Formats: sequence, C-alpha cells, structure tokens
Amino acid sequence: MTDNQAAAASEGPALRKTLSTFDGIALLIGIVVGSGIYTTPALVAGYFGSFSSLITVWIVVGVFVMIGGLIYAELGTRLPATGGEYVYITRCFGPFAGFMFGWAQLFIIRTSPAAGLALIAADYVGVLTELSPRGHMAVALGIIAALGLFNYVGMHWASLFQKVTTVIKVGFLALFAAVGVTLMSGLPNLLGTQSAPTTGLSPAGNLIAALMLIIFTHTGFDRVGYVAGEMKDPRKAIPRSMLVGIAIVIALYWSLITVYHYTLGMEGMQTSVTPAADVGNVMIGAAGVSIVAVMAIVSAIGSINGTMMSATRVYYAMARDGLFFRWLDFVHPDFKTPSRAILVHCGWAAVILVARGSFEAIAAGMVFAILIFYTLTTLALFKLRREDVGGEGAFRMPLYPLLPTIYLVGIVGLLVLRVVFDWEKSLVDFAFVATGLPISFFWLSKKRGNHSSDV
Repeated sequence: MTDNQAAAASEGPALRKTLSTFDGIALLIGIVVGSGIYTTPALVAGYFGSFSSLITVWIVVGVFVMIGGLIYAELGTRLPATGGEYVYITRCFGPFAGFMFGWAQLFIIRTSPAAGLALIAADYVGVLTELSPRGHMAVALGIIAALGLFNYVGMHWASLFQKVTTVIKVGFLALFAAVGVTLMSGLPNLLGTQSAPTTGLSPAGNLIAALMLIIFTHTGFDRVGYVAGEMKDPRKAIPRSMLVGIAIVIALYWSLITVYHYTLGMEGMQTSVTPAADVGNVMIGAAGVSIVAVMAIVSAIGSINGTMMSATRVYYAMARDGLFFRWLDFVHPDFKTPSRAILVHCGWAAVILVARGSFEAIAAGMVFAILIFYTLTTLALFKLRREDVGGEGAFRMPLYPLLPTIYLVGIVGLLVLRVVFDWEKSLVDFAFVATGLPISFFWLSKKRGNHSSDV
C-alpha cells in the first residue's frame, strides 16, 4: 500500500459528491417554503392597519434576503466545504465562535423547527382525519423518524424526496396564486380595506414583531452552503442555487400575500388562523380546504427534510475538527452519509417535540439567534475579501461593500431594537444560545490538551 493509499484509508469513507444546481435550488426552496406562508401572513396582518404598509415591509425583507443570498453565495464559493456558516465563522473568528454557532444549531435553531413543523404537519393530518392527542404526537414523531430514515440511507434518496416535494409545493403554490389572480375579477377587491392593528404594542413594537415573523418565513436560504462538500461543482452551483431559489421564493410570497388580502381583506386576514385554507374555500369550496391541508403537510415535511439534509453536516464538520463528540465524525461506510449526526438531530428534535409541544413559542427566539450569526457571517465576508481567501474563481457579489454594509446595519439595528422593546424575551432567547458557553470551554480546553500531547 502506498503512502497516499494509506492516508486515504485512514481518513475513512468520504461524503459522496452527487448534488447539482437543481438539487441546491430544491434544497433552498424546500427549506424556506415550509408551513410559514400558510400561517404567518395572518399573524403579520395583526400588526398593521393596511395592505400597503404590510406589503412594503414584506418587499423590504425580500430585498434584504436577496442581499443575504449574494453574501452567502460568495462565502460558499470562497470556502466551498461541508458545514456552511460553521466553516466561515470558524475560519474568520476561531473555534470558539464556530462551536457556539454549531451548538446553537443543534440546541435550538435547526432542531426546534423540525419539531414544530412536525407538529404542524400533524395538525393538518388532523384536518383530514380525526386524531387523538396520542395519535397526534405519534404522527409528528413518525414524520421525524421517516425523514431521518430517508437521510440515513443516502443523500440520493433525501435529495430525490426534496426535489419531488419542492416541485409539488412550488407547483401548487404557483397554481394557487394563478387561480387566485384569475378569480380576482369575479371577487370584490379588498386590498384597499383598512383595520386597526389587533395588538396592544406601540407602532415600533408592532414593526419589530412583524419583522421577526416575516424573517422567520424567509429563513433557510443560508443552508445551501452546508452541503457544499457534496456538490459536484459548488463554485457554480451555490450562486445559481441562491439567486434562482430566492427569486422564486420571493415571487411566490408576494403573489400569495396579494391573493390573500385581495380575497379576505385586512379584517379577514387578522381574524383568520389558516388564510390559505380560507382562500381555498372561497375558490372551490370545502374541497379547497382539504387540498390546502395536504399541501401544507407536504410543505412542512419538505422543510424538515431540507433542514435535516443540511444542518446535520454542521455537527459532522464540528466533530471532524475535534470540537464535538468524536463519534459524530463518522460517514456510514455503505450509505456515505453522516449517519450518527442524523440520528442525533432526529433524537434531539424528538425530545424538543415531546418536551415543549409547540413551535410558535420559540419562532421569534429562533430568529433572534439566527440574526446573531447572520451578523458574524457578514463580517466574515469582509474579512475573507480583505485576505482574498479562495478568491480565484469565486463568485463576487455586486456593489461591494455597499450592499453588505446595508445588510449588516439592518441586522444589527433589528437586534438592538428587539432588545430595547422586548428585553425580557431577548434575554431568554440569548440564554438558550449561552448554554453552549461552559460546554465550549470544555471542548476547546480538551482540544488544546490533545494538541499539547501531540507535541
């Protein structure tokens, strides 16, 4: 055996490079378009008095998300390795920052949505057939287990499932919007109706709360870079996936929100729990409610699957770098997947599902944590540009440094305003992330000890 063969053998099996640009687009859309667009527009309507003010905020967030996509496209081509943000943050700010990011991913940011979306999917199953409380919980846990199995046995099956569910959900939402626009001519136009906000918050408090929900509905675009190590050509696939995927999401969202408000008006939206189902009922009657319920289930499980495909690669990358349990640095010899990381992700999501039982309570907190790390990744772009890391052949975002500066100021400003106007919840949200501090000291000191013993 040659030295090169021995080195390859000692490294063990590697992740299989099977993903194309279409896979990246499907992953992005599949994660972002979960159940949020079926529920959050009604919640957001409660914070505004008119459609014009509401849609303006949705448009502004969409523009910011596109800027974020450009930032992540450049980061992903400068450091095209499995792990995404973990790789960027660790490279620029050291292992402590990288560990805190990875810990937050496992502890709250990525596993909590899996639990919450599984519950929402089970809720919609309950619309189609009656479920007991135990049956409801069993369906939710079964969804996590089934998606875990898809991801465990191979990226091919997980990505195939992702592509199928993405095509179905995007096709349905596009058809839903098209039918809605077609039927508008026969319905009264309620876009101009007004209704006072239903919350007791100040105008600034309303805006901040609405922004957290709207941003939540857009989260997930950043995770394409997590699977860079399994892409055939990440330097081409990542930018294309980001730009095309985000553009499709934004177009769908703006169209659907317009249809919702045209049909239901401000007051109707503020009192609705399931606006898509209510619009479906107006379009084709009771059958519309059932169709929307099925599509909401497909959207939820597609989002869970996309998150599972991407986030588990962060735990694997951390273990590979010696910053997490060593046994997570494992690629299944037959399936070529980070199988142990997938099991941990599913197991912790199941614990959260059983222990907390509701996703809504932590949605804003999840966004708060995400925005902290969006700040770090934006700063990482400035650092990598200055040092010209991976510059040859990398995608370069336009209007640099203007666009990333605007993006950074917007994120930091929202974090500060959230702390000022809702400091108690912000403190609780920060505490979730801070639970990783004592654990990080343990792992970093252990790693330093290992390095010292090797000298």
